[in-house]
Amino acid sequence: MPHLQFEINKTVKKKLKKDFIVFIEKSFSKIMQTGKDHIAITIRELEKESLSLGRAGENESICLMNFDIRSGRTKKQKIELVKKLISGVEKFFQIKKSNQYVTFTNHKGIEFNFYEKSLLNWVENDDPSKNEK
Repeated sequence: MPHLQFEINKTVKKKLKKDFIVFIEKSFSKIMQTGKDHIAITIRELEKESLSLGRAGENESICLMNFDIRSGRTKKQKIELVKKLISGVEKFFQIKKSNQYVTFTNHKGIEFNFYEKSLLNWVENDDPSKNEK
C-alpha cells in the first residue's frame, strides 16, 4: 500500500487538494501498474519557515515528498513517477520544480497492511485490494 506524502509550506484550497489527489491516484496507478484502492496520500500544509531546501530562495514555496512503496518497481518507473508528480505539484500548487525534492522508501509487501490482510509483493498489473490473501 503506497503512502505518498507531500509536505508544502503554503496553504491551498480544499478543491485543489481533492483534484491533486485524483491526479496522484491516476498517475501512480498508471505508472506503477497497480490498482487505486490501496493508495494512501498525505498532504501536510506547514508554515513557510517549517520547511527548508537549500536551493530554494528565501520565502519561496517548497514541496518535500516521501514515497513509501513496495519493492520491485524499476528505476524507469520511479523516474517517470518523479517527473510526473513534480510537474503536478507545480501545476496544482504553483511550486517551482527546482523547489521540490523526492525520496523513495521501498518495503516488502508484508509491510503494507489492510485490516483484513497484508499485501503481497508487487507484480506487474496487480491490484492488491482485490487479490486474495
